[in-house]
Amino acid sequence: MLKMVWRYGLAIVTVAAALVLTMLLEQYTDITILFYAAVVVSAWFGGMGPGLLAVILSGVSIDYFFVAPLYTLRLGPKPISFLVVFGVLAMLTSWMSTKRQQAEAGLRQARDELEMRVQERTKELRQANETLRERETELTHVTRVMTLGELTASIAHEVNQPLAAIVTNGNACLRWLGGATPNLPEAQRAVERIINDGYRASEVISRIRSLVKKAPPRNDAVDLNEVIIEVLALAQNEAQRNRVSLQRQLKHDLPRVRGDRVQLQQVVLNLIMNGLEAIARSKDGARELTVSSDVDQTNNVVIAVRDSGEGLDSANVDHVFDAFYTTKPEGMGMGLAISRTIIESHGGRLWAGPNSPKGAVFQFSLSTNAERAP
Repeated sequence: MLKMVWRYGLAIVTVAAALVLTMLLEQYTDITILFYAAVVVSAWFGGMGPGLLAVILSGVSIDYFFVAPLYTLRLGPKPISFLVVFGVLAMLTSWMSTKRQQAEAGLRQARDELEMRVQERTKELRQANETLRERETELTHVTRVMTLGELTASIAHEVNQPLAAIVTNGNACLRWLGGATPNLPEAQRAVERIINDGYRASEVISRIRSLVKKAPPRNDAVDLNEVIIEVLALAQNEAQRNRVSLQRQLKHDLPRVRGDRVQLQQVVLNLIMNGLEAIARSKDGARELTVSSDVDQTNNVVIAVRDSGEGLDSANVDHVFDAFYTTKPEGMGMGLAISRTIIESHGGRLWAGPNSPKGAVFQFSLSTNAERAP
């Protein structure tokens, strides 16, 4: 109710203001200009009804105060035509003002609704991206655990070696101490070997735990030569089982890179395991797998895993990194896809090509001076 009173009251006030100003400025301006303005203001802020009221009040005011005979509503033919023209133009002005105001109000409403939808969509996309990152992390972890499952024999061998050495040195220590004259220096050295082997077993278990556990990504300074040595130790027994000779060509004083050590271990481990499987399927020729590290001309660290296996089909070389693409009957086709995702998240590049004279080479490069990509 109050809003309606305000709207129609606005029409009355604006027409009254136009009347007063026109009477004061009659000799300086046309009598209709300010009344048109009153109609526009009334229609713009009040709507069509107040605009029409302003048209009627303006016509009456002009007739009564400015058209002869003054102070009466009686008109001759000429003043009637003038007021009809004014009324038509005023109503048209009122209608156009109302429509424009309604159009702008509709545009504002549409803009507000669009902004709201954009905000809602942005929120949904943000949540979807967070969910996708969580799923990628879970998939990376599952793939890592599955790879370690394939290396069960190698892991058991790595742990068994220091444990067997501990038992051997323990028995030797007992013999040195159990003699008629205890040989304390030899017993001491045996105990020292036991301690060293204990540390060795602990390091193997620690490496396995770090690979298996699910932890948030880190951004540390990583020595890729150390990563390669650790992974080769885990894969040694698998290589022996497949009669593959593991070779390493590591650059001395290799610069460190920034990234997650466990994820980079996963990439190197996956490339080595793929190479061993490729060689295992090969029936003839050399059975060698070489892991090398170097620095290219742009100061990037380059890691290469070369095998003497069956090699890559030139027609499918571009698809080996696609998710779910695999040439192994028992494969999932996720190892290389995840490896490329890990390397790219570190700001690097992973690619594949033919090895000479036989097999395939998988390489990745990482910058030595760039922060890890978000």
